[in-house]
Amino acid sequence: MTALTHFVLLQAGMADAARLAAAAHAWCADAAQPMALHRAAWSPTERVAYVYGRLLQPRPLVADAIAPQVARWQSLHAASSSVRVSRLELALDAPGVSATELPRFHYVVETDPEDGWADEIFRWYDTEHMPGLASVPGCVHARRLLNHDHGPRSHAFYDLTRADTLGSPPWLAVRGTPWSDICRPHFTHTLRTMMEVLA
Repeated sequence: MTALTHFVLLQAGMADAARLAAAAHAWCADAAQPMALHRAAWSPTERVAYVYGRLLQPRPLVADAIAPQVARWQSLHAASSSVRVSRLELALDAPGVSATELPRFHYVVETDPEDGWADEIFRWYDTEHMPGLASVPGCVHARRLLNHDHGPRSHAFYDLTRADTLGSPPWLAVRGTPWSDICRPHFTHTLRTMMEVLA
């Protein structure tokens, strides 16, 4: 499948975050597809890193075009495990109310809509949920992307100034709407990961 690609996502297991930022910068700087480092984040609880390279010119890429990026990463960070790369297509871009502040945390929700629910869930995400969360103090940016290689398919992330933004009354109010209660039971294979922004 030739997908329009805006970001290349690298996911890797690692015991600690030593050298993650340096490896992430080098990985993006010398890539075959010119890209800039968008974000490098690490979860100390899940022991996983997410590195996003933003293509300087979004374009269709076949899966084989990014496959060599796994070996490149392993040459830069040999202590990584379970390395995989994915093409991400931007579906929604919502600058947050705290867009002038630096993100300290990166929260990701990955999910596959239940069969027959993709249109409804993506409409909810794009018209109510993500714009609502972007308006919560502490949200720097919200984006939803489609993962064309490694599921789950829907990849929503939020750059935050504080980890406890997720428990704030405005955030919980957006999560607790009637439409949310209709859509959320139809998420499958859902992964929620809070990470520290390192680069």
